[in-house]
Amino acid sequence: MNVLAIGAHFDDIELGCSGSLKKHVDNGDHVVIYVATNSGFVNPDNVTIRSDETAMAEGKKAAELIGGTLVCGGFETLKLEFEDSLNAQLVHLMEQEKIDLIYTHYKEDVHHDHTALARASLHAGRHVPRMLAYHSNWYQSDVRFTPDFYRDITETWKTKEAVIRAHRSECERVGGAWIEYFRKDAQNNGFACGVELAEGFRCVKWLA
Repeated sequence: MNVLAIGAHFDDIELGCSGSLKKHVDNGDHVVIYVATNSGFVNPDNVTIRSDETAMAEGKKAAELIGGTLVCGGFETLKLEFEDSLNAQLVHLMEQEKIDLIYTHYKEDVHHDHTALARASLHAGRHVPRMLAYHSNWYQSDVRFTPDFYRDITETWKTKEAVIRAHRSECERVGGAWIEYFRKDAQNNGFACGVELAEGFRCVKWLA
């Protein structure tokens, strides 16, 4: 199976579906990790919080831990839009890699970049038979993220934690909150589906 994980920034995929991606790799599937933006950003005072170079270095390390092939779209952080250049890039990648399954952002996410990329994924991936949407932060919109599809990541949680920690600059910024939140989220998902730890998704489509 050829799997494409789509994320707006370096760290989104790691938080949302890296446990599942590691399972795919372990099962012999080909995994492509597409990150749309360079992912560096500044605060309102124009102080650099994370540089593009740091984000790329951390993203490469995370992709190596997962075992996937990393592709960066090169778009500017916080300025991602649902438009032709993004759509064309995604369509080309999906056709080139003969993608069977897509993981992408939840379309009701509160983050502008996430929402734009979710729309592009739906458009570009209209001929891909399977698509799952993940949640990569703890913010809720007026349309709450409620999983209806689960993957057991009990055996791959350690890799997921290591992958999250690979984003050292962001982990230092948020303290231990990412690990704590997504571990508890995985536990709650596990309770819902009868395993120890699971990632939860919204199933956009699943054709046999």
